[in-house]
Amino acid sequence: MKITILTPMEVEQEKVFSALSRIPNLKHTYEVLVSGIGRESTAKALLNLPKHDVCVLMGFAAVVGKISQVPTHLALGKPIEITAASLYGYEGGLFENGKPIHVEPKLSLPCLSSLTSDKFVRTTNLAAGTVVNMEDYTFMYLKKPQDFIVRIVSDFLPHEREIDFFDEVKGIDFLEGVLALEQIDV
Repeated sequence: MKITILTPMEVEQEKVFSALSRIPNLKHTYEVLVSGIGRESTAKALLNLPKHDVCVLMGFAAVVGKISQVPTHLALGKPIEITAASLYGYEGGLFENGKPIHVEPKLSLPCLSSLTSDKFVRTTNLAAGTVVNMEDYTFMYLKKPQDFIVRIVSDFLPHEREIDFFDEVKGIDFLEGVLALEQIDV
């Protein structure tokens, strides 16, 4: 099976390549592409994909909640599957709300809901365990039925201290997430 993995950022692509290089005898063939950050970049990437059997959006996940209070399956570096996505945007003083999209899980990973926004979202009123990003809703809206999203927990919102995101994610490994893709039946 040919799996195309889209990553919003190059650092995520590098982590996927690193994970793939450590798996002997891969069951599937992979192409790993950087889509770019945001709804528009994701849409453009999905419209220009090379031939594949399954497309997976894989990237970091900012999860609402305190690191000391989340369950172990949401620890830093743990993979999750996004099975629900909604849209919340603010542009030019207008709020827009996308109708939530729900899908069945494709993997045996913990499943979370995702909130996509054009702007930074203040997390005070969001349920703990919600993933916040800029791409999931667009991917869910435009994807094919067999496609899905895997996110790797990278940080927790609201941040209790100011962070350098790229420094924070240096030690996060995508191996467990890529191994989950290897379990897809041909």
